[in-house]
Amino acid sequence: MRYAVLSDVHGNLEALSAVLADSAREGATGLICLGDAVGYGADPNACVELLGERVTRMVAGNHEHGALGLIDLDWFNPVARTAALWTREQLGPDHAAYLEALPLTAALGEATCVHASPRHPEEWDYLISAEDGWSAFPDFSTRLCFVGHSHRPGVWSLGSSGPDFEDLGGPEGADRRIGFHDGRRYIVNVGSVGQPRDWDRRAAYVLWDEDARSVTLRRVEYDHRAAAHKILAASLPRVLADRLANGV
Repeated sequence: MRYAVLSDVHGNLEALSAVLADSAREGATGLICLGDAVGYGADPNACVELLGERVTRMVAGNHEHGALGLIDLDWFNPVARTAALWTREQLGPDHAAYLEALPLTAALGEATCVHASPRHPEEWDYLISAEDGWSAFPDFSTRLCFVGHSHRPGVWSLGSSGPDFEDLGGPEGADRRIGFHDGRRYIVNVGSVGQPRDWDRRAAYVLWDEDARSVTLRRVEYDHRAAAHKILAASLPRVLADRLANGV
């Protein structure tokens, strides 16, 4: 089975549509979403619908919880808070109910799926540095854990030969294939579909090939100008539109 594993769509319908088309061409027949389908972008309902029709597993992110009033928005910076309040007003009742029912963690085969960190998922901790990832291995029991949240792709692993970390951010990380080896466990940050922050504006996601025991980071061009125009038309903060052009 081959899965598209994606995170942090953030209401960016153009990026999500491009990623789904790319994953279909690459032979993915399953879909895993690690949360933050909404927030920042101008198409929260359309993104929820598109994902809801296709996902095999989906978990909640902090932006779902923020938009639904499940966490204190004081935790958000002013731009994220503005976007969360706007998203709250846009979500239809069925969309909100669907998001509210999402779990914080899910399992699929030999993978644990979580938005931020397997350690206290409700605290939304970031896994960014090598040490951040290595310290999280005691908090899941499967061979593999998929995360998002930081918007930066990377792979941590632990085994008898010691720890390893590969930063897959930026253009040089595209199409990198990481094979899984016996005696090692892995945490894979799949990057962001809708708002990359690794100086590569292209949407990021991971192809997980269960049979080949590997993941491949994909980067996909999309119409970022159209997505930015929608953000401005919705009177959301300009920075949310501007950052799509540079991936920061």
